[in-house]
Amino acid sequence: MIKAKPKPIPEIQNYIESFDKILIAGCGGCVSVCLAGGQKEVNILKTELELAFSKTNTKKEIAGYTVERQCNSGLIEELDAIVTHYDCIISIACGAGIQHLAERYPAIPVLPGVNTIAIGVDLDIGLYEERCRACGECVLAYTAGICPVTRCAKGIFNGPCGGTNGENCEVSDAIDCAWLLIYNRLKEQNRLEDILKIQPPMEWKNTIKRTIVQKGYENRYIEK
Repeated sequence: MIKAKPKPIPEIQNYIESFDKILIAGCGGCVSVCLAGGQKEVNILKTELELAFSKTNTKKEIAGYTVERQCNSGLIEELDAIVTHYDCIISIACGAGIQHLAERYPAIPVLPGVNTIAIGVDLDIGLYEERCRACGECVLAYTAGICPVTRCAKGIFNGPCGGTNGENCEVSDAIDCAWLLIYNRLKEQNRLEDILKIQPPMEWKNTIKRTIVQKGYENRYIEK
């Protein structure tokens, strides 16, 4: 499921400085599940923005509305009756939902309220881990269901690279060697021949697996 993280309030405040009537559009899909863009987060963002603008005695009309999913045309059409009242929309859906909303209402600025981070799994409440980068060239059939793009720090499609440090990556002791994991699972499944099936090389950036901790859960998961 897509994971996102709220943008800093000062950044959003800067976006909307020139607008008087702002609609915060939430999404009941992926971003709601990962505590970034559902109705609860719409209410929180509304309160935080109102508080931020009150410090400068700036008056803004801010309202919130959440649809079931912003990535679906049939589900966002319920906004048609209200968006014309506003100068801009802050969408706290994923990047796809934000773009979809912007296409439907091209005359109204649609601004992002979150950063879309990854496609990941739920480890705990407010704690998520990236597992897929939606690269469009899935090789999981050959890698025993372990993604080399997100799980290998170097994003190597054909490995291992020779930089294994024990069972870890030479980049960091905190990172497992993805190709050792792949090798071990293929061996357990009696499919080691698949590791020899060479895939076309691809270039990737920022391939280190990322962990997303939502605001309010930092003390629970991040060691000081």
